[in-house]
Amino acid sequence: MTTTGTETTPVIPLPGRTAALLTGLGALAVTGSALMPWTWTSDYPGDLTYYGSPAGLQWLALTAGLLTLLLLLATQGIPGLRWAAPRHSHNAVLLAATGALAVGWFSALSIANDLGGLANLEPGGWVLATGSLLAVAGALGLPLDRRTAVPLRILDRRLFLLVPIAPAAWFATHAIPEDKPVAPVLTALAGGLALATGAVLLVQLGHLAHTWLRLGTVQRPLPAPRELPSWAEVGLIVAAFAVGLFAITFGIDTEYGELFTGYLLLAASVVTALGRSGLIARLRALTVKYQAVTTGAAFAAAASFPFTQTSDQYTSVATNILIFATVALGLNIVVGLAGLLDLGYVAFLGVGAYSAALVSGSPASPIHVQFPFWAAVLTGAVVSMVFGVVIGAPTLRLRGDYLAIVTLGFGEIFRITMLNLNGTTGPKITNGSNGIPRIPDLEILGWDLGKPSTVLGVELGRFSNYYLLMLLVTALVVLVFARVGNSRIGRAWVAIREDETAAEAMGINGFRLKLLAFALGACLAGLAGTVQAHVSYTVTPDQYTFAEALPPNSAFLLAAVILGGMGTISGPLAGATLLFLIPKKLEFLADYQLLAFGIALIVLMRVRPEGLIPNRRQQLEFHEAAIPAQPTGDGVALTKAGA
Repeated sequence: MTTTGTETTPVIPLPGRTAALLTGLGALAVTGSALMPWTWTSDYPGDLTYYGSPAGLQWLALTAGLLTLLLLLATQGIPGLRWAAPRHSHNAVLLAATGALAVGWFSALSIANDLGGLANLEPGGWVLATGSLLAVAGALGLPLDRRTAVPLRILDRRLFLLVPIAPAAWFATHAIPEDKPVAPVLTALAGGLALATGAVLLVQLGHLAHTWLRLGTVQRPLPAPRELPSWAEVGLIVAAFAVGLFAITFGIDTEYGELFTGYLLLAASVVTALGRSGLIARLRALTVKYQAVTTGAAFAAAASFPFTQTSDQYTSVATNILIFATVALGLNIVVGLAGLLDLGYVAFLGVGAYSAALVSGSPASPIHVQFPFWAAVLTGAVVSMVFGVVIGAPTLRLRGDYLAIVTLGFGEIFRITMLNLNGTTGPKITNGSNGIPRIPDLEILGWDLGKPSTVLGVELGRFSNYYLLMLLVTALVVLVFARVGNSRIGRAWVAIREDETAAEAMGINGFRLKLLAFALGACLAGLAGTVQAHVSYTVTPDQYTFAEALPPNSAFLLAAVILGGMGTISGPLAGATLLFLIPKKLEFLADYQLLAFGIALIVLMRVRPEGLIPNRRQQLEFHEAAIPAQPTGDGVALTKAGA
């Protein structure tokens, strides 16, 4: 089957049955390795020393092997399994096998690195590494959707100067005694150069592999699904969200960095493989058909998370993720819809938090009042909105970089002002760097969120209570974003984002609508800040900086919106979740954590600049030539301008 610029051919010329047999044997080997010991000692995290008892990374290998085998059998037309690959694309098999290879070789190399050599691998580890290679080799022999030609891209040649410089810097660090003051600096520099060199080589190898593989997409119509009763289709939606809840819970509950890294590798391959197989498209069609059921199932799955936990250790992480995601959604109105580059947005979160802290009965507050919950929430939201209007009115006549500089200045002015309102350099309002401590827990209709509660026979701790409250706040923000984004105001914001001059020529009041976006975004951030103040017990200026190792801060918030996908709801939610979890789980990288995180962001933006979950307009902006035109009713093809 061939279309313009594409073909369906194998990368490695193998007979079809031989390629399928190799892939199946490799997938079975990966699956079987999870039931064997990978190392002889329990010193490696997870204790991978038992037969028939998978643990840690072994569960990931088991999942990758079974998924590869399932997609292979589905593409071979095995009755009862064809539902798993509606498009019958072998590219899905290759992607799943690649995930098994990534998990397998990462595990083997991680064991060798932690324990001191490949000699520490038991037979299960060798079976895993060999089986994953066999699965990928076999998948490359299957008929794959490929482009007819892909030109080779070469990075800037000056970047390759890092290749000889990095080893030289590394040897120089070992030549200097450790007691010298310059030794730690050189060690950090050598580590940074090594990571940068690895990133350059990785990207260039990716370009070489892309040119060799020439993987593409042959547009096949998705076959009509088998007719099912309504109750069965609703059951499929519920089952999909249950699987999603399990997957997200597994990721949040990972106890060590190696397991989380393997989880990320597997999750990326599983999502892309299921997307290429057509299964996600089928599920998306069901969710569109039953929108009310989908919304209810999503909310029920999220609300079920605290009931899967035995302590508040990871529920606190989930609560902070919701706070971060809610603020990112508010910023998405400003950046994603209206196109205003705001580099000081975290200040509005701080305004809401400080406002709530001052009126919530803290002994350190100079305002000796204690508002009820609803009044404290309104205070934080309204004060943040007022600050948004006050800051936006004189600055929103600026555009682009000038607006970004002003908002960056506002963020720093807010932090410095909170530091100076300490009773020495200014009025005693915020206690300076000490902040406002001992903020009492919220009490809603007699329910003290600071005390454990029992729901459906399950005891929920303090963070579980705040998680459920924050989930309601997030749902409210999602509702506001969805309604505003689809309204006349939302369409006017998008018009301003695309071309403000043209929008004003069509009669849109650009300044008033930009000010409205700024005020609404600030209000939503302040709403989240009121809850954050009570969750953290203390509000200090250092929590609201432009950039820090851990979110929330302005840099991470902006990255969450752009990484997830501007102008969408699910994009910033996914981006915020990843950007909160990755730094927290990569603490084992110590001094190189931020550097590795930054390199990963650069690579991701290079590979997928439109974000993880973009809307069609963003896809057209970055890949207009690669996305097939969709005919409209009058025969006019959809372009970027008409998306």
